[in-house]
Amino acid sequence: MPVARLSSVRLLFDRGTTLLRDLDPSLDPSAIPGVLWDPRVQAYRTPAYRYRALRRELTRRAVPFSDEVRVPQLPLGSWSLIELRPYQEAALWAWELAQRRAVVVLPTGSGKTRLALAAMARAGSSALCLVPTRILLAQWLHHIKRTYAGPVGCYGDGAHELAALTVATFESAYRHMDRLGNRFDLLVVDEAHHFGCGLRDEALEMSIAAARLGLTATPPRGAAVAERLVELVGPTAYELTIGDLAGTFLSGFDIVTLHLDLTAAERQAYEGWMTTFRTVHAQFRRVAPGASWEDFARTAARTVEGRRALDAFRRARKLVTFTEAKREMLGVLLRRHRDARLLIFTADNETPTASPASTWSCRSPATSVEGSAKRCSRDSVRERSAPSYRHGY
Repeated sequence: MPVARLSSVRLLFDRGTTLLRDLDPSLDPSAIPGVLWDPRVQAYRTPAYRYRALRRELTRRAVPFSDEVRVPQLPLGSWSLIELRPYQEAALWAWELAQRRAVVVLPTGSGKTRLALAAMARAGSSALCLVPTRILLAQWLHHIKRTYAGPVGCYGDGAHELAALTVATFESAYRHMDRLGNRFDLLVVDEAHHFGCGLRDEALEMSIAAARLGLTATPPRGAAVAERLVELVGPTAYELTIGDLAGTFLSGFDIVTLHLDLTAAERQAYEGWMTTFRTVHAQFRRVAPGASWEDFARTAARTVEGRRALDAFRRARKLVTFTEAKREMLGVLLRRHRDARLLIFTADNETPTASPASTWSCRSPATSVEGSAKRCSRDSVRERSAPSYRHGY
């Protein structure tokens, strides 16, 4: 008696998911992990990041299928030789041994971007690089164009340009991955610790890319977030700390923490605002003990008391950003190191311009690079600063 042959299942990419069509009635896809029935389209589907696992499972079950998920790859350019430091080469090999699906943890300034460029060059495939901010978007585009001869796409800062090698902000990826998710074989995630907590995780779920490289200096330590990051990007394959590289590839340094007090007026204002905030926040936590800050913010924005609590929290945070004692101490440090090259980080864009002119009077010239500055302004500042500061990436 002849054995009945299953009809071929069609795999389609649909808005960040893999859709299963033309199923044989004898096949039950719901038994495959991650596959769910979607009554809206009368078909089974699974998140795009499970695409490879779905193919393997169908093959294991000897289920014939036609793969219509991928689209033809755009033409790739050529890469220049990218020289790596020994620890960067070791990290790259660790990623390779992890089947090109892993997180690399290296301290700030150690060259994570350069490592990613080498990984893209070695993979020789289409790649999408995700970055959290517009400033990093511009920096990645700059560094890629120095070593890659070919068009470079950009999603973010008003641009919507697609190429075989594309850089996108997290927000743009979240908005457009339903159309970009089947176009890339490699996903590079800068500052990967931002993922795993639910916020914008869909940007990674909607990509079919099997190869994934996560980069971070501060990996999540919470078990739930770390486990989720392993699912979305991969396990940590290589990790070094500042102490491992200080004195060799990174400059030696000392961390000195100065504890400064609030004035009586600042303390009174701070406690008043925080009391307003804590009252509403405590009520919310009793009702939803496992909720996130984003959940609280969304809920609070719907009521007068909630909006008042959010405003009080912002005012309290703004107050401690640059207190009177911080302003005075900054003046002391500037005068003490008046002949040195200094790099000062502030919590926001207002602090440098809100400070009295006397605070900066001992420094000339002083340049401010604000997070909201236009790209051309930021680039020009970096170019002027290049002779004074080590320009690494």
